[in-house]
Amino acid sequence: MSTLLKNARIIDVSSPFHHQVKDILIHNGVIKKIADTIVETKGDKVIRLENLHVSCGWFDTSVSLGEPGFEERETLHHGLTVAAKSGFTAIALNANTNPIIDSKSDVEYVINKSKDSGVKLYPIAALTQKSEGKELAELHDMKQSGAIAFADYNKPISNDNLMKVALLYAQNFDGLILSFPKNNSISGEGIVNEGTNSTKLGLKGIPALAEHIQIARDLFLLEYTGGKLHIPTISSAKSATLIKEAKKKGLQVTCSVTPHHLLLTDDELDEFDSRFKTTPPLRTKKDVKALQKAVTSGVIDIITSDHNPIDVEHKKVEFSEAKDGVVGLESFFSSINTTLDLDTIIESITRKPRAIFGVKSAQINENSEADLTLFNPDKEFTFSHEHLLSTSKNSPFINTKCKGEVYGIYANQKLILK
Repeated sequence: MSTLLKNARIIDVSSPFHHQVKDILIHNGVIKKIADTIVETKGDKVIRLENLHVSCGWFDTSVSLGEPGFEERETLHHGLTVAAKSGFTAIALNANTNPIIDSKSDVEYVINKSKDSGVKLYPIAALTQKSEGKELAELHDMKQSGAIAFADYNKPISNDNLMKVALLYAQNFDGLILSFPKNNSISGEGIVNEGTNSTKLGLKGIPALAEHIQIARDLFLLEYTGGKLHIPTISSAKSATLIKEAKKKGLQVTCSVTPHHLLLTDDELDEFDSRFKTTPPLRTKKDVKALQKAVTSGVIDIITSDHNPIDVEHKKVEFSEAKDGVVGLESFFSSINTTLDLDTIIESITRKPRAIFGVKSAQINENSEADLTLFNPDKEFTFSHEHLLSTSKNSPFINTKCKGEVYGIYANQKLILK
């Protein structure tokens, strides 16, 4: 069966049809024709949607799904369905499972478990054995099995020499190393941003300095070793400045930021709502403005949901005892679309992350693979519980005014709509 998308505005800077409204005919997973008008034939599945926009499929580079080990938070099957209905045709899966994804067989398990989904799953395998930060995991073997990068999710590597060795070793097979930007010695037992609000609320603070010191160390090591380094989910203005300076030196460093760090501040903590407890912590208005500017200027390469479902037993408890993390797939596009321009958003979730993580990128053109996200960027609404599709409900954007509706995806020869 063929699928015909009618009156779709194409958003793809690499396509000759960029910003043009066209009909798109897809057959057996390939874009067969793009034209002003395509007459439907018997058997075509015709898609007509209000203000339909189509881009290359979105790629989220930091997604946690509980399985294996924490299925009560989210299963792979349901989590991938949520990703599809949130507009993502590919995700990078974090290694914070039980057991930790730190071996060839672990990588192969999650890939095989997801192979029938419309969303492609790419594992980010653990950098160290059991993510304990002591000894490197079998990086080369996991790369051969399908891992696209290596990271101990939300855990910094405190051993300087271990990080140096990782950067050196990974160059043998063009591996990408991720380093979480946090210095545990500085952050101590802090749980929120250190500042006026932490003092007022009586909560232990994590100074932005903890992030800056770790990033500075990693950049010094990268300058010494060479290789490729990605710094996930930065949260402060100074962090963006450090990375900008390193890029000017020619270092192969990239970074990402989340919607909640682009939009929310530690002012949200007044009611001790654990939905706003995350790692890194929410920072200040100054940081938010600087991060938005860094995305627009290209200093920050990727926007990622950092989707991390936490079950109610570990989230709806006293603030200091609650686990860090938010769900972010469902609210991703409609939250940042209120602040950033559309072309910038699309680049940061399509071409850029795929290039950085070594994942093949598609193009909206005739005879190209159909890997597409379908959406309406102009619909305004208030994000509510009814918009949450995830098993866990720990979203920081409940009751937030949003803009942009995701219809779904066409990818891997599957049309998945809400």
